[in-house]
Amino acid sequence: MKVPLAQPVMTEEMVEAAANALRNERLTMGESMFRFEEEFAAMCGVKHAVSVGSGTAAIQLSLLSAGLKANDTILTSSLSFVATTNAFVAFGGVPAFADVIESEYTIDPSKISVAAETKAIIPVHLYGHPCRMDEVNAIAEESSVLVLEDACQAHGAMYKGKRAGALGDIGCFSFYPTKNMHVGGDGGMVTTDDEEVANSVRKLRHCGRKGQYEHDAIGYTARLNSVNAAVGIEQLKMLEGWNEKRRAVAAKYHSKLKDIDGLRLPPRPSGDVIPVYHLYAITTERRDELKAHLDGAGVQTGVHYEIPIHLQPIYRQMFGYAEGMLPVTERLCRQVLTLPIFPDMTDDQTAYVCEKMSEFFG
Repeated sequence: MKVPLAQPVMTEEMVEAAANALRNERLTMGESMFRFEEEFAAMCGVKHAVSVGSGTAAIQLSLLSAGLKANDTILTSSLSFVATTNAFVAFGGVPAFADVIESEYTIDPSKISVAAETKAIIPVHLYGHPCRMDEVNAIAEESSVLVLEDACQAHGAMYKGKRAGALGDIGCFSFYPTKNMHVGGDGGMVTTDDEEVANSVRKLRHCGRKGQYEHDAIGYTARLNSVNAAVGIEQLKMLEGWNEKRRAVAAKYHSKLKDIDGLRLPPRPSGDVIPVYHLYAITTERRDELKAHLDGAGVQTGVHYEIPIHLQPIYRQMFGYAEGMLPVTERLCRQVLTLPIFPDMTDDQTAYVCEKMSEFFG
């Protein structure tokens, strides 16, 4: 049996929505873009959603719109995709890192140290599991710093009754094809209740335009195409159902794998947290052996992420980071393996993965 790590969905309805946008709308800044923004804002429970060209652009333009600038320090988790920090290092922002909670993979509030030069905290809802936002927000409020959620893997996730994207000052999403919902290509979204930030992101994504030929800001070309937005509208309709199916697959994994020695499973839903399992991340000291075993059995796996951000070659070169700085993060990067999970995953596929896991561990 072949079991892929992910299986993006593109239905006939999505294809037709894309074709309809091509036939009848402006190719950029068309009707579908504005409708997608309205519906995404409603899903998250915020006043504003502004679409952009990628999750990286969402983080970058949000920080710039909130007044962040070169030499400002932004604190986040190193257990994330490098785009989390690339977004602000590109304009001269300085990264700082806090270690993570080993059992949750998310930033550890007890390890957050806000320096005088720190202007923002970016909690990363890694693998679709929300961070401990009450504690993060309390630290940020005490220090008067911005909280920007990296919700790029957490579409629809819940924390204490509120959606990811509505838990800080600003939320940022990615619609890359492997995410819980996509737009048929690259795309991103900024969510916020701050009208000034929202208006600034709208301007910056569109070349800094004040009028048709007048520009009063140094802007970017970071719009979401109308065709992609049309696909996003159709995907959004299915998001909640897809997330329920992901949680069902995760529950089956837990039931079959929970008694295996030497294997740690990801956190389960609780009264406060409803994750969306963008990735099903296990940890084992035998990660590389297990990966080879599963790959040989036709089960595709992933390593998210093998190198933490602070140990990426360019970050070592630019900032002088070295091993031992974030021991929990570094250990997890040696142990994390992500198993197949997607909405249409069958019981037979799930059982096969678990069978091969049990076979490996004896």
